[in-house]
Amino acid sequence: MDNIRFVLVMAMLMISYMLWESWQIDYGPKPQAIISDTPVVSSTESTTASPNQAQSLTGQQNSNVPVPAAHSQDKIISVKTDVFALEIDTNGGTLRNLDLLKYPHEKENTIVNKAYALIGLAAPVKNLSPIRLFDNSPENLFLAQSGLVASESSAVAPDHHAQFNAEKTEYVLAEGQDQISIPLTWTDQQGLKVTKTFTLKRGSYAIGLEQKIVNQSAKPWSGRQYDQLLRIEHSDKSGNNFIRTYSGGVIYTDKDKFKKVKYADMGDNVNITAAGGWSGMIQHYFASAWIPPVDQENHFYTKALNDFRYVIGSYSPDTTVQPNSEGVFRAELFAGPKIQPVLEATAPGLELTVDYSWLTIIAKPIYWLLNQLHSYINNWGLAILGVTFFIKLLFFKLSKASYQSMAKMRKIQPRLKELQERYADDRQKFNTEMMSMYKREKVNPLGGCLPIMVQIPVFISLYWVLIETVELRQADFALWIQDLSAQDPFYLLPIVYGITMKIQQSLNPAPIDPLQAKVMKMFPIIFTVFFLFFPSGLVLYWICNNSLSIIQQWYITKHILEADNHAH
Repeated sequence: MDNIRFVLVMAMLMISYMLWESWQIDYGPKPQAIISDTPVVSSTESTTASPNQAQSLTGQQNSNVPVPAAHSQDKIISVKTDVFALEIDTNGGTLRNLDLLKYPHEKENTIVNKAYALIGLAAPVKNLSPIRLFDNSPENLFLAQSGLVASESSAVAPDHHAQFNAEKTEYVLAEGQDQISIPLTWTDQQGLKVTKTFTLKRGSYAIGLEQKIVNQSAKPWSGRQYDQLLRIEHSDKSGNNFIRTYSGGVIYTDKDKFKKVKYADMGDNVNITAAGGWSGMIQHYFASAWIPPVDQENHFYTKALNDFRYVIGSYSPDTTVQPNSEGVFRAELFAGPKIQPVLEATAPGLELTVDYSWLTIIAKPIYWLLNQLHSYINNWGLAILGVTFFIKLLFFKLSKASYQSMAKMRKIQPRLKELQERYADDRQKFNTEMMSMYKREKVNPLGGCLPIMVQIPVFISLYWVLIETVELRQADFALWIQDLSAQDPFYLLPIVYGITMKIQQSLNPAPIDPLQAKVMKMFPIIFTVFFLFFPSGLVLYWICNNSLSIIQQWYITKHILEADNHAH
């Protein structure tokens, strides 16, 4: 058992180091991408006399997907709601510079500020500006584009390069107003008129898109709508080397469910056709996704462009609009925090953007419990403590068996030490006598480790729930812990964690091997150093878990085994 426990702890250290190395590979410093200011057209695409004419799309040839152009300096429409501040470029009706007003980059800590003031120093400057999801700057380029593509025999329709006209350049959701609509219009000389309308609602991170086609020409018009996201490769600039989350493309369909498409794989020109579904880009805490109507068959695609730019999106089936009639295309764009109840209400499968990977089946019930506790307690820190208590209660029987085995091992530890000294020169004899002692005393050397191994998937799932839950971002707990997603500013919680680990270690039987015993004594110090950089919410969980384990283990060691001794 000693060897197995030693191997498990060493494996945990190695995994932690490997995660850190992987993070450096994925998110470490990379060469700065240069964004071209001219449109990028692949060799398989043709150009036409009209600069606004979109390329035709076919299900058989994904290379004809509209290629994003660099943004223009045309008229910009500013829009502000209670949750958004964004810009809409009249060139194509592209959404850019979208700020999430309720999610600043950093949060002021009043206790830290007071502490700095007491010693006569200025408090660290915090970036209180809101998170910018869509971004027009070349170094953080991220745009939401949409347009129409006409069939070969139909008149040209406006794509995301076309110049629209706007009624106003500023829209603000007024007090008491539930929604605002921003119409953009485009007309040609043959009687085709397109009105692209964005609708934003109070308290909602979903943006409705409607493209209405009025055909007053003498010929039928046929074509389709496309919606796509364009961005350069995103990297998490939070600076926490120990938190590694997925950033990249995702596609969801009823058939294939949740499918990740890494930036490196977007050049493979993914082609998926399915009813409903959605496509998007996700990052830590936030997601953006185009959601076409669920009752139509949609074609999902990806594309890698020059200058490190990537596209993911979908287009609809062809629709025909007869002369003197109208046609309407619709879609919805989600751009905001990954709050699971909100995501579930927006589109099927959108809550899977909260990425628990293969542990989703365990992690989702843990999140549900965390959310339910918070609805009663109204404190995410206390909710974490409550979840920890429930999990310990769930595994009480297994933990009890583990601690009983450890307690019995501790009881026979002096006799094992005597055997080791007696058979110091005969390892085989020592092992034989040791196994005989285990059999006589009814001690299972694996009894302390196996119950812990069963619980490992649950502990890992809880770890990812705490990492991925955006509600914990900048959430207060108490006193100086005013952001559960940030490290403890005074490093007190990691020190408390190290103390609890040392106490718990003292209740376990020490390894017989002197070298292993010395290494094990170093673990509280090593893990304390690791936990200095962990989010305080995670450290809080481990302190609570260790404290409950200490109480449980102390009770079993001091009471249950004493009862067994009296019985004998």
